[in-house]
Amino acid sequence: MSGDYLNNNENTWNAIAKSFDSTRFKPWKQCINFIDTLSKEDTVADIGCGNGRHIFPCSNHCKKVVGIDISRELLYIAQKKLKKNKIRNTSLIHSDSRNIPIKNHTLDAILYIASLHNIRGRLNRIQSLREIKRVLKRNGKALISVWSRWQDKYRKQFINKWIIHRRSSEFGDINIYWRQHGLDIPRFYHLYSKREFHIDLRKAGLEIIEIRGVKLNSKKYSDNYFALVTH
Repeated sequence: MSGDYLNNNENTWNAIAKSFDSTRFKPWKQCINFIDTLSKEDTVADIGCGNGRHIFPCSNHCKKVVGIDISRELLYIAQKKLKKNKIRNTSLIHSDSRNIPIKNHTLDAILYIASLHNIRGRLNRIQSLREIKRVLKRNGKALISVWSRWQDKYRKQFINKWIIHRRSSEFGDINIYWRQHGLDIPRFYHLYSKREFHIDLRKAGLEIIEIRGVKLNSKKYSDNYFALVTH
């Protein structure tokens, strides 16, 4: 992944950080359920932690928490919340998820929520998943989520792409615009099929415990896939 792409990706999330924070503050039930299974002595990382909506329940439940994100602006927002709430068992790191600055086999658990699909290029996404395996302790657990390709909102668009066989990009690539608070900013996404998600997790060497489709906003088809994996 080129430096230009990484800079563009960070710039995108920096630009929408304040707007994102004002609309994304409630942790997902699936993540809370995962956190509740962890030990009070666990060390946990939230990869792609954004504004911190999932690191806070982690910090209340676990011994040590690390939040990692590509956006300095989102990390700044998360840091202010940590300080305001006097949370001292959590540290934040500015980094690309393809090169996680954590030693091998350090973490008991990982949240990697709604971030993998923002990485351009399949090899880069698999590299990021390999990093998840590298930093997890043996028998450690990770909860990983991605957007579904066949969800209600984008289903027809991808059916049309499949029919006419456009090959200018990876099938599943799409720009999704952030259009809140007067903004109009494209964000790169790679929307997954369940089969592709399964294959990429296995290629990264992760053992799949479960993959579930979940309807967070869609009515008919799953809009997210959640995978529970282990080392």
